[in-house]
Amino acid sequence: MSTENMQQAVVYAKPGGSEVLELTTRPVAEPGPGEVRVAVRLSGVNPTDWKSRTGADPGAPKVPNQDGSGVVDAVGPGVDPGLVGRRVWLWEAAWQRLDGTAQQYVVLPVRQAVPLPDSASFELGASLGIPGMTAHRALTLGQHGPSRLAPGALAGRTVLVAGGAGAVGNAAIQLAHWAGATVIATVSSDEKRRLAEAAGAHHVVDYKAQDAAVTVRALAPDGVDLVVEVAVAANTALDLAVLANGGTVAFYADDAGAELTVPVRESMARNLRWLGVLVYTMPEQAKDDAVAALTDALADGAYRGGEEAGLPWHTYPLAEAAAAHDAVSGGAVGKVLIRVAD
Repeated sequence: MSTENMQQAVVYAKPGGSEVLELTTRPVAEPGPGEVRVAVRLSGVNPTDWKSRTGADPGAPKVPNQDGSGVVDAVGPGVDPGLVGRRVWLWEAAWQRLDGTAQQYVVLPVRQAVPLPDSASFELGASLGIPGMTAHRALTLGQHGPSRLAPGALAGRTVLVAGGAGAVGNAAIQLAHWAGATVIATVSSDEKRRLAEAAGAHHVVDYKAQDAAVTVRALAPDGVDLVVEVAVAANTALDLAVLANGGTVAFYADDAGAELTVPVRESMARNLRWLGVLVYTMPEQAKDDAVAALTDALADGAYRGGEEAGLPWHTYPLAEAAAAHDAVSGGAVGKVLIRVAD
């Protein structure tokens, strides 16, 4: 095979720490029916990327990372050839597949390569997938809530975003603000307060410097309608204290295997809902709704990235994918990206 059909990729062939990631050369795949091949510019790293690497044996060399951005390079049978050259953002590339975005070219179903407006950078495109879709799912699980966000869809509702400086927290703040909710975010430092405010939170509560329950309840006397929760086991008491009757907690992180215990009688009496969120296993329609809403928010200029939007970008070269994974597992504040190509 000629060198023109080869590419650089990061792979791992066994579970383990970041040391199992290896930069290698492998063939460039051809797209099959209903697929596109994307020349990857940036690969986004999420917590599930390093967690899945440490878990089950992939069974064969696997390229990590679900999210990314790039340009459509080729299309398979049945796909519009006019897509070649289109800028796209990618989601769920490595779910139940061996080919994630930490490589120069990735082949995936056309549905998972979404047009990226010229106004949006490749950095923003690579930051969208799992964080944005997780946030959208969480924000649409409230009682009598919309299935798809749009301007005004959450008007009159109060949303509490726990961990407002994280990638999902940032996405939840931006999307809830766009949809018309009053947004309260909790953070743990002045620096994170600044980031949550930059994302668009109407109120920010530093739970290390303030009594969070008292402060949130003062901001929302009738209670919070929906909590987008990053640490549900640790924050159960806070959530109970601030939820309105009929309120919902949508949690998306397991906090290293923590177990959730809730008071049954109080949850019943107040009609509270505790719902988990995982993008990979949520209904396909919910995924399509999230992609559509994110596309609309981008077009409206309501979903932004970078320091000015409260989501600093931390970029690593492809050869330093291990360091990028370590940055995410170490709790880097902002979005970690791997630059695959200029």
